[in-house]
Amino acid sequence: MASPITIITLIFLFLLYSAEAKRTYIVRVKHWDKPESFSTHHDWYTSQLQSISTDPQSQSESESPLLYTYTTSFNGFSAFLDTDEAESLLRSESILDVFEDPVYTLDTTRTPEFLGLNSEFGVASGYSGHASNGVIIGVLDTGVWPESKSYDDYGMPEIPSKWKGECESGPDFDPKLCNKKLVGARSFSKGFQMSSGGGGFSTKRESVSPRDVDGHGTHTSSTAAGSAVTNASFLGYAAGTARGMATGARVATYKVCWSSGCFGSDILAAMDRAILDGVDVLSLSLGGGSAPYYRDTIAIGSFSAMEKGVFVSCSAGNSGPTRSSVANVAPWVMTVGAGTLDRDFPAYANLGNGKRLVGVSLYSGEGMGTKPLELVYNKGNSSSSNLCLPASLDPTTVRGKIVVCDRGVNARVEKGAVVRDAGGLGMIMANTAASGEELVADSHLLPAIAVGKKTGDLLREYIKSDSNPTALLVFKGTVLDVHPSPVVAAFSSRGPNTVTPEILKPDVIGPGVNILAGWSDAIGPTGLDKDSRRTQFNIMSGTSMSCPHISGLAGLLKAAHPEWSPSAIKSALMTTAYNLDNTNSPLRDAADNSLSNPHAHGSGHVDPQKALSPGLVYDISTEEYIRFLCSLDYTVDHIVAIVKRPSVNCSKKFSNPGQLNYPSFSVLFGGKRVVRYTREVTNVGAPNSVYKVVVNGAPSVGISVKPSKLSFRSVGEKKRYTVTFVSKKGVSLTNKAEFGSITWSNPQHQVRSPVAFSWNRF
Repeated sequence: MASPITIITLIFLFLLYSAEAKRTYIVRVKHWDKPESFSTHHDWYTSQLQSISTDPQSQSESESPLLYTYTTSFNGFSAFLDTDEAESLLRSESILDVFEDPVYTLDTTRTPEFLGLNSEFGVASGYSGHASNGVIIGVLDTGVWPESKSYDDYGMPEIPSKWKGECESGPDFDPKLCNKKLVGARSFSKGFQMSSGGGGFSTKRESVSPRDVDGHGTHTSSTAAGSAVTNASFLGYAAGTARGMATGARVATYKVCWSSGCFGSDILAAMDRAILDGVDVLSLSLGGGSAPYYRDTIAIGSFSAMEKGVFVSCSAGNSGPTRSSVANVAPWVMTVGAGTLDRDFPAYANLGNGKRLVGVSLYSGEGMGTKPLELVYNKGNSSSSNLCLPASLDPTTVRGKIVVCDRGVNARVEKGAVVRDAGGLGMIMANTAASGEELVADSHLLPAIAVGKKTGDLLREYIKSDSNPTALLVFKGTVLDVHPSPVVAAFSSRGPNTVTPEILKPDVIGPGVNILAGWSDAIGPTGLDKDSRRTQFNIMSGTSMSCPHISGLAGLLKAAHPEWSPSAIKSALMTTAYNLDNTNSPLRDAADNSLSNPHAHGSGHVDPQKALSPGLVYDISTEEYIRFLCSLDYTVDHIVAIVKRPSVNCSKKFSNPGQLNYPSFSVLFGGKRVVRYTREVTNVGAPNSVYKVVVNGAPSVGISVKPSKLSFRSVGEKKRYTVTFVSKKGVSLTNKAEFGSITWSNPQHQVRSPVAFSWNRF
């Protein structure tokens, strides 16, 4: 006979297994099938869940498995179910799809946090006359630190009457902290809370509140639309005025990211609410892997936003330089990669052999004095000592010395903490092939610099070959007018687009390396628990930082051209982007210092001034997006999931997804020698404008454009042209890609579209 303890243990294990077996599912419903006997969809969904429930407790409203009812961004609901309940739902005729709640991550290059550069994107000041106080930018992120000076509302007029949002209260958040700048602050955590089996928050700092205890959300929202703050700096670095792109715009924050990630169910609920609240722009510095659009919660939610005139900007991801790593690739979304600025934080390692190695750093503590210290590398308790992983260093070996750590695997700032805790007095973090020559500065807890791969190789060889290797670290602060810049960040995710290869992604790059912006007072600048420092501003890097730059610029364009659709705004930013750096040379790639290409930088680096007056735009209607979706051979149910209509008619579908009126071209020959696309441009410049085409071809492809001249009599007039791409004979079907461009030119405007060519799917 089993003992009482054994029985209790078995019961506990059964209950634990039951809790673990339950998880959040997103359920897509035939929205129009709601019986008249139910007054709301919420009531109908509750009834459906009760009919399949295996848990008697869930019959009560307080214990209901229903988490969210979606009404705008998605047709359906999310619920906390076990596998049997999910399968029972799927058998219902009114249920179109049931899938597990996807988890997204913040697109910074830090884990748990990290630092980088830049205080302002100065050219945006040219928009000051257009910076309407009526534009509202919604930011889905980790919340907001409302006390930050970046949300000062001095001199701002009353909140626009169209605004329906609010600031929610929380244990650590008083709605009165909101003002005429910070007009909304909400949090969405049901999906996150259910991810741990229905448990609560995993850290003491977190609570159901819009407050940002991570820092990321305050950084991104203040980048997009923060007020101008004079005498801003990060511990003395990047001193100057910190301002968002659209200083006159309002900010509304939607907290969807928590300690274990950003859950699709919470993201959909936030997008649902933001659209109803009345935002003009949505900024999402988060992403996951690639998925078909009907299973991509951000793509689904952003389609509804686009349809209601809301511009959606998303980060491309930080998985570069790996090819085909770009995320958030829906054509109705602006996909933003990252580049560098012309500002840097130089630091040097003066070696005992007389050589000086150049690197970067944001170290702000006491210096190392004038006495060189011994260098050590790859000496420790394990084979991972070269990476400076936790507990990998032997204190007796590294105490009082400068430790060289290879970049990779763990967070850069954690490496510094590991060295310090082992008794090291300094660190040089050396890149490997994975990061190439890209340098990202960090605010380490001990004197430390970062160097590129080539310099790192010289350093490793010096330590190996010299009997007494030494170094002295020297920190030089902030320097401006760095050449060349911009350079495409090595971490910025790359194309080609794996979901739809006929759509070129990313769309553009923007400032994303070493960006200065507002910060949370709840956490130190490195994000490490042992970092007790507090600062009003922080320097960070990632496509998380480039995305809100474009979100803010889109807000400025919306204010200057309120009649423009989201696709027109997107077109203006893409066709006016530049491809030459400040040395007048083609953009380069930080991964290996080679020339960049549109799979890395899209149409190029955004140019706010030129985007204000692009001359021509490529507009796209909702019906055209539906014709695009029909061309993907999705089922009707899949398309209905995205467009949220009772039915769709695919009789007018595009013969090829690349027929979409996109501002860039991605040509997939796929065994054919000829591909032909037609585009339509709208004149948003002066009447009586004439444009002539300029073609920049590729070695293996012939390009012809008809007509070669477009004449517009009036503003708003539309003209079509057809491009024929011919793969030259003898081209083998390889994985190579080639690139070119098509530009409509007149003395006032250069309306440029990059073209990418591939011969098979990657």
